[in-house]
Amino acid sequence: MRTLAVTFIALSLATSVAFAADSKAGAAAYDKSCKGCHGPTGSPNAAIAKMMNVTIPELGSAAVQGLSDADLAKIINDGKGKMKPIKTLSASPDDVVAFVRTLKK
Repeated sequence: MRTLAVTFIALSLATSVAFAADSKAGAAAYDKSCKGCHGPTGSPNAAIAKMMNVTIPELGSAAVQGLSDADLAKIINDGKGKMKPIKTLSASPDDVVAFVRTLKK
């Protein structure tokens, strides 16, 4: 029984590592598709926000960081408010979410 439990734990860890999001790939996709509005460090581009008459959230803020990974991926995929869906990502939305998590203040 103990061998079975150890095997199960090892397989679970291997599977989670294999499916882990890649924040480096997310950073590259962010640079291409998100940086124009959200800035290189997650701080909003004031000129874009003024032009679009919107408040762009600070991606490192508690409000954004408090969202679930699924919620952030949904915003990337579906858009929110005046933000259009991002359909041309060079990485998965999960990778971009992993990068956004690195911006936590």
